[in-house]
Amino acid sequence: MKLHELQPAQGANTAAKRKGRGHGSGNGKTAGYGHKGQKARSGVKKAGFEGGQMPLQRRLPKRGFNNIFATEYATVKISDLDKKFAEGSVVDTQALLDCGLIKKSLDGVKVLGNGELTKALTVKVAAYTASAKEKIEKAGGKAEVI
Repeated sequence: MKLHELQPAQGANTAAKRKGRGHGSGNGKTAGYGHKGQKARSGVKKAGFEGGQMPLQRRLPKRGFNNIFATEYATVKISDLDKKFAEGSVVDTQALLDCGLIKKSLDGVKVLGNGELTKALTVKVAAYTASAKEKIEKAGGKAEVI
């Protein structure tokens, strides 16, 4: 096959239908909108209107619940702290933002107990899981709640 022999697959390219361009086009005069009525007018197509039948978005049940008062924490794993911080470091929200472990502090930072901690760190954040607190103290560090 040569470059000049390349062409789209059969039926892949079809000419756009030019509506409302006279009787001879087969799609002229009312351009497929029929005579008068709401659907023949410009800009009056009601989204989701099903001719008086109960619309789909109202037939389907509402599910779930969104608690707008819930506390949303930015989470950090113990193993990530072990990789990013040196022995004896003070880990707080600002230090986590600076090193890129979290993007936003949200309602505070929570440390999760995934992985192992080998360094003694002083961690000052809003919340800890029980296993995270245990691992920080076992490594010789402090887990302070702010």
